[in-house]
Amino acid sequence: MSAAVVAATFTSVHAQQIAFTWDDLPAHSALPSGETRVEIGRKIVAAMKDAHMPPVYGFVNGVFTEQEPLSTPMLKEWHDAGLPLGNHTWSHMNLNTHSLAEWEADTLKNEALLKSYMGNEDWHWLRYPNLTEGDTPQKREDARKFLAEHGYKVAAVTMSFGDYLYNGPHARCVAKKDEASIAQLEASYLAAAAATIDYTRAMSKALYGRDIPYVLLMHVGALDARMLPRLLALYRDRGFSFVSLQDAEKDPFYKNDLDLSLPAVPDSLEEAMRARNLPLPKRPAPTIDLNTLCQ
Repeated sequence: MSAAVVAATFTSVHAQQIAFTWDDLPAHSALPSGETRVEIGRKIVAAMKDAHMPPVYGFVNGVFTEQEPLSTPMLKEWHDAGLPLGNHTWSHMNLNTHSLAEWEADTLKNEALLKSYMGNEDWHWLRYPNLTEGDTPQKREDARKFLAEHGYKVAAVTMSFGDYLYNGPHARCVAKKDEASIAQLEASYLAAAAATIDYTRAMSKALYGRDIPYVLLMHVGALDARMLPRLLALYRDRGFSFVSLQDAEKDPFYKNDLDLSLPAVPDSLEEAMRARNLPLPKRPAPTIDLNTLCQ
């Protein structure tokens, strides 16, 4: 099948589709007073169920089951709701700042926990912490070889509006009972998501003349849980339908993330733009100063 036919096929079948993925289960960012990680997970699961979304992967850092044992039930409840779990390494280890051997051991350390929930289901999806894949070409290739040998596929990220930036300020504003600032924060959060749609689609159209199915990076933070019904409505209003990670990565863009025996290629739209010497659109910035809000 020619490249033109493939592109035309995916343009018609996959136009404006998005796969949600969630990082840092069972604990992410500051926890506002009066909330628990388990309650946050329940809110996220309920909103996705209400939206009739396909099963959504949550990527696990097992270290939190030791650091915050009361948060661990989020993992069981997530899986019991029919949602799969994947590997985010044990300690959220950054491959660029650790040796390959350390990172491999940290990745493998997470597997027993994943197996305990997922059994024979497909937990062999890896989300690189900090989206770092190795600080040298050789390290990147060696990491891919390791993952291929252990049967992994990479959960790429092709859309992110920096949701994680908002959870710390939200906890501060909750502590101060500053409802006006919380309202500002919520408006900025949705504005960031909306602006990032335009930013991301512009790159996809420049590269391929079409929308690829996007893989959205989210985090299991308290504000994320609070905002999720409104966020899902935003994507629907902008013409998106929700698909699974597996279905999104059937697109040719993700081929080398599924078959790690292939060489590394750009697996973000920004990388692909740079590889083709195309000018990047201006990346959206938060509409408020998140560092000073509620300080």
